[in-house]
Amino acid sequence: MAHSREPGPAHDEQWQHVIARAHARAAGLATTLKTDDLLPHSMLDADFVPSVQLNIALFFRSLVMEHELTREDTRPIVERALRLVRDGMSLEEILTNYRVGTAFLWSESILALEPEEYPLLPKLGLCLTNYLNLVVTHIATTLIEDSRQPRWDLLERQGEIAADLLAGREVSGWTGAPDIPIAESFIVAAVRLGHPAPGTLTALRDRLGRLPGTFLYRDNGGWIALVPLRPGDERDPASALASRIVLSSSDIQTECWIGVATALTRADIPGAYAEARTVAETARALGRPETICTRNRMIFEYSVAAGGPTLTALAALLDPLAAHPALLETLDAFIDSQFNHNVSAQALFIHRNTVTYRLSRIAELTGYDPLLASGVSTLMAARVAQRIVTYPARAANPHRRGSDPVV
Repeated sequence: MAHSREPGPAHDEQWQHVIARAHARAAGLATTLKTDDLLPHSMLDADFVPSVQLNIALFFRSLVMEHELTREDTRPIVERALRLVRDGMSLEEILTNYRVGTAFLWSESILALEPEEYPLLPKLGLCLTNYLNLVVTHIATTLIEDSRQPRWDLLERQGEIAADLLAGREVSGWTGAPDIPIAESFIVAAVRLGHPAPGTLTALRDRLGRLPGTFLYRDNGGWIALVPLRPGDERDPASALASRIVLSSSDIQTECWIGVATALTRADIPGAYAEARTVAETARALGRPETICTRNRMIFEYSVAAGGPTLTALAALLDPLAAHPALLETLDAFIDSQFNHNVSAQALFIHRNTVTYRLSRIAELTGYDPLLASGVSTLMAARVAQRIVTYPARAANPHRRGSDPVV
């Protein structure tokens, strides 16, 4: 229902300046947001940045409108929420993201105000509260209406089937449920995210979801796709999946990683799920250049990652180098150059003798000599383990750099 705004701040020049500056700051924040300890990781799963941009644009437009936002005005935002629910995200999680994200943007945006403009904060806060209540109402209303459609039974049934298959349970029957064919063998694909560009995950999920007979499932680390296995796919499941979702070379980028494994029978699915998940999470931690990864293409790294309880102990072997980032950099260059002193020196822009000296320091500090086969193999495994163990901290602080003392 349309309503008229009371005269005063909405038409005041000072009010317009406050809106303009707050809008500019909020829009700037939206383009640089990364999930960290302040924001739930599910925001990234939900392609949070474009959603934030939509909300910011609509909220600040609402401040100068002469009527209340209609359902047509909020339709793009509501449709995003509807798609996320259909993809497996709970309404509670969506609304929590709204609450946490709004509080974060509000606390940052008000920094644009000058002290003499602080009296306008209550007015701006009331406008934001009214906007959020209206948007949440439209989302809830649309979800209730949509839940009454027959397709919800199909979506819920598909989710239950995927959960049963991944857990190794017998697929439970539903009285009166639609008959959904289930393949006997699958490519199990685990999707794990880095810091993707807006829309990347949505586009990928849509490609996977359109494959006939595929089941999608949202686990606690990302998304899982069970894609029916075709004859010959087991020889190279990575290439087979890339072909089926039309992932060209231009699409290969380190925004997300897909670990794949094959399950020749339904009983093999839980093991393939564990393998695909380990592959994807290891590839992400190591920053592998390829998007779709398999165990066979990174067998050394996978073997280290699958070590379970020994992973932390293995990573700890490099603790003596924590205060010497130049030594770690030299170790990486030495490994990447296939243990060639000259190539390492060129890559680091240092003298060959400096490489030799640093390698000897690594041996002194860790007890493992990079010039011996047993020593360098241990250090290589420890470096892989360290990257996996420290990935969560590095993901939360992607631009953090340590000091580099002279060694």
